[in-house]
Formats: sequence, structure tokens, C-alpha cells
Amino acid sequence: MSRKLRAVAGAAVAAVALTTTACATTTPATTGSATASAAADGVAPVTNGAAQVKVTLTNNGTDTCTANYTTAPAGPVTFTVENVSASGITEVELQSELKILGEKENLAPGLPASSFTVTLDGGTYTLYCLGATPETQTFTVTGQAAASPTGSTAELLNQGAKEYAAWVVGQAEEMQTAVTNLRAAIDSGDLEKAKAAYVNARTFYEKIESDVEGFVMPGFKVGDNKGNLDYLIDMRASNLDDKVGWSGFHAIERDLWKTGEITDATRKYAAELETNVGKLVDVVKALTFKPEDLANGAAALLEEVQSNKISGEEEAFSHTDLADFAANIEGARQAFAFLQPGLEKIDSDLVKEIVTQFGNVDAALAELRDKTALGGYVSWTPEARSKHAKALSQAVLSLQQPMQKIAEKVATAQ
Repeated sequence: MSRKLRAVAGAAVAAVALTTTACATTTPATTGSATASAAADGVAPVTNGAAQVKVTLTNNGTDTCTANYTTAPAGPVTFTVENVSASGITEVELQSELKILGEKENLAPGLPASSFTVTLDGGTYTLYCLGATPETQTFTVTGQAAASPTGSTAELLNQGAKEYAAWVVGQAEEMQTAVTNLRAAIDSGDLEKAKAAYVNARTFYEKIESDVEGFVMPGFKVGDNKGNLDYLIDMRASNLDDKVGWSGFHAIERDLWKTGEITDATRKYAAELETNVGKLVDVVKALTFKPEDLANGAAALLEEVQSNKISGEEEAFSHTDLADFAANIEGARQAFAFLQPGLEKIDSDLVKEIVTQFGNVDAALAELRDKTALGGYVSWTPEARSKHAKALSQAVLSLQQPMQKIAEKVATAQ
């Protein structure tokens, strides 16, 4: 799937990421004259019109991410990702500055190889393997360099809003696949597999939930929970509508963690969730956004982090709040990234400050990673919150303050 991307870290850290060899690289033997020539130059060979790069995830004492080529010619590039034995690597992304150009998520050892294809202009990119040691490596594309964005500031911002809308649809479709996998695990009665599938599915919703005001089925008002897909998909026990009842992710979470048993009711929740997520995919395809919608939505996601994720209210049974936290941060970052070309023209200093603060939040989260845990972070128990919540809250607050300045700037841009 092609989609826009998040900052790896602050400006200084991002610069380091582009020059650090994160994963081992090899140049395999090849056959055929054209392919052999490309391999001899260390450049990915072209097959069927696209350069071919294989990314292999393994564990030989530590989880590693190995790309067989780190240089390709400009044009279509296909990245084929196979997880052989690396249990701690959860996703592989190709990044350009603040944008995710392509990725594969929910990677598990032993699954068939999967691929994504992106068309790249000449320049330097980052291959990011979340959970690998180390996590980033430089990927170089030779040939025609990408042209700088053109047009008025308002045109750039409006184009970013259109691209963001397409990204939201992509995330919803990814969630649909993940929820189908969750239902299959629940229907099979495999508790541990269901828990893992639950955490995987949750992150997609958390990335796009800034847009929940539009998650309403046709013919219903926002206040009518019978047609409010945010309620039906993501309602917590603390705020139930007795007329509608409880369903969705957190009803499933309760059964998997608090009760520790998959029942007929759990299977019913999973079936309903799959149906409602399918309806959400249809709804988001009709959504349109103004630039200020992206800015306000990003600010709302950061507020969500402060009010529900840091407090531990969101995942009250599974304590996987930090995975949600990271997804909310990514959602805010994506909204910012789509606005960035226009924002650079309005206030480049503000852009630099925001990039730095995203990096600081990333660093605070990195301290809490646990490759062995579901979601990749420490369990957000009361004990963990007492030790780490203050630092996380301060990092998010320092990001919220400059992010709050964006909406007015983009709404009044010419």
C-alpha cells in the first residue's frame, strides 16, 4: 500500500538516520546479462519494469533486517519482505523525510513473503525496520530527482488534504483485513492468537480516529449511537449507551483479557465488528477534508493521547495503551506531513520546531519498547504509569503547543 509517512525522529536524528547503515546488505549472484550488470554495480536489477529489492527479517541472536540492494534506478521499485525468524520486527517502511511511501505491517515469522511497489525519483530515502537492531538504513535512488512542489500555498495545502483523504481510506482498508484476521482467530478459539490479532487491528483505528466526527452511517446523526460507527467500533465500558449496548473492540478486549475465555458472545462481537468496519470503509471513501481539518484532527489526536492513553483508560483490560499511543502519534504526524509542503511556505521555523518535538516524543516512547510484548511496548500497568506517565505527558504537551498554531495558519493561507 502506498501511503504518506511519519518522521523517524527530530531533524537531527532524521539526518543521522539517512547516513546510518541499519541493516546488513548483500549483493547476491544473479543470472542473465541485464540482471548481472545491475548486480555488478550494486544496483537492484529491473524485472518486468520494476527494480527488485528483497528485504529479509531474521534472528541470529538479535533481530536483523537485510536488504539485498540499497540502490535502485529511478522509477518503480518493488520491495518484497519476508520474515524468516525475527519475532520482534513488526513492520518495514520506506520513508522520505516525513512521509511513509510504502510499508508492510503485522509481519510474523513464517508467513509468505509480501511486497509493495512505489515509484521513486532520484534521491536518498530511509528503509525503516521497526524492532530491528539497528532500525534504519539508507536507500539510494539514482536518476531523475524529484521536482520541488509548485503552486500557491493554498494549492499545496489543498493537495495535501486530498492525499490525506486517500491515506485514511488505505488505513481503513488495512483495518478491515486485520479485523477479518481477528474474527478468524476468535472463531477458531485460539486465545493467544486472538490477543495478538486484536492489538494488530487496533492500531489502524487509532491512526485515523481524529476523523471520528465523520464516522457516521448515512441517514443517522452524530448523536445517534445506532449509526455512529465510532461508538459501535470503539466504545469503552466507561461510557455506554444502554439503548444501543456494548460491542466493538473493547467488548472483545474484555473477554480476551479479563475473562480469558472466548465465548459465543465474543464471536458475536467479532462478527459485528467486522460488519461495522466494512461500513466504515464505505463511509471514509466519501469523506473530504479541508487543510484546517487535518490540523485540528492532529491536535485532537494529541489530546486523545493525553486524556485516554497516558491515563490507561483506553486499554483497561489488555494494558496495551502504548501501542495505541504510538498509533495516535503517527496519525497526527501523517496529518502534519501532508500539510508540510504548504506550511514550509508559511512558517518554516514552526515546521522545524514540530519536527523536533515529534522526535522528542519518539525518543520517550523508544525508552518503553519491549519486543517480547504484544504491541511492542511495556504493559501500561499502574506501576508503569507511575514511573513513566509524567515524562510522556510532558513530551506530548511540548508537541501540542506548536501543533495548535497550525490550523489558523493553513485556514488563512493564500
